[in-house]
Amino acid sequence: MSELRHRVVLHAYVTEKSMDEMERLNKLEFAVDRRATRAEIKRAVEGLYQCKVAKVNTKIVRTGKIATITLAKEFSAEDIGSRAGVF
Repeated sequence: MSELRHRVVLHAYVTEKSMDEMERLNKLEFAVDRRATRAEIKRAVEGLYQCKVAKVNTKIVRTGKIATITLAKEFSAEDIGSRAGVF
């Protein structure tokens, strides 16, 4: 199962907009496998970072698939982002 999580979530996706959303809206962005569903992405992020995901939005871009993760109120996107390698 651990291997599956690492294949779903590829890496943190960092832009100025994603950094602003992390601070203001408690959201993180990840590049994910193009075939991954929202439920798989949610389980992978919760398993990798021991947090609770409130919502997952996805978009397809030229370079692949980007997932925007909204964390539950009790978790800080900045703390999870530091573990994910954003900083």
